[in-house]
Amino acid sequence: MSDFASPEEYGLADLLCCAAAHEVQDNEVVFAGTGLPMVAIMLAQQTHAPDLKLIFEAGTLDGRPLELPTSVGDARCEMGSSRASGLNDAFSIAQRGYVDLGFLGGAEVDLYGNVNTTCIGDYLDPDLRLTGSGGNPDINSFASRTVFIMVHEKRRFVENTSYITSPGWRVKKWPGGEFVHRKELYGSAYRGGPSAIISTMGVFRFADEEDGHMYLDTCHPGVTPQQIQEQCQFKLDVSRIQGETLVPTREELHFIHDVLDPDEIFIPKVKK
Repeated sequence: MSDFASPEEYGLADLLCCAAAHEVQDNEVVFAGTGLPMVAIMLAQQTHAPDLKLIFEAGTLDGRPLELPTSVGDARCEMGSSRASGLNDAFSIAQRGYVDLGFLGGAEVDLYGNVNTTCIGDYLDPDLRLTGSGGNPDINSFASRTVFIMVHEKRRFVENTSYITSPGWRVKKWPGGEFVHRKELYGSAYRGGPSAIISTMGVFRFADEEDGHMYLDTCHPGVTPQQIQEQCQFKLDVSRIQGETLVPTREELHFIHDVLDPDEIFIPKVKK
């Protein structure tokens, strides 16, 4: 039986990290960016997925660092790696279809899993210019499945994203603007799509490849489906909810705070 932590022993960042780590399966090739996803993948490597192959976005392949790198370009990413190269190698491996899972972030997401990291408002005259695409659309397009980690606010879970940076299960086809399935858009390059959204309120998945609608899978402890619906601009399917998101185990907290991130670079430790 797992030794689950009590509420006062973990914070929201711990919960998100462990939920993300649970998405990883052993022997998978996983593409990591900087931040909480990096900690989550390394946590999976330390616990239930020791044989996963980790690709750091800057170009280190199969890295097994003993210490948490501060970014994907940190020299510590190269420890134990099969190859230390560059962006070209990392993304060419993804382009050839070898990546099973990618972790990404976003500013907006809609019912079909379309994600925006480009701008809010009209593209040519935006209300807010965001950080831009980076590797977001590439990883989302090339990986067999992607998991997004996002802050949950009503302004972020929208009916239609201002801009589609990373396509979801149904995408607007131009010039008409009608929604078509991802398969039609990608053709022979189709490999899969968004698998889960891990927000600060719950975990969301997608009904099936044909439907592609988001549904609520689990609520984080202390959060109700009604509260989550109130923070979405679209009608959310709550009929498939399985209960609460699993809380971290004490073993997972040990690896996060004593092994991976003792300096609290990405995940602060709960002060008792």
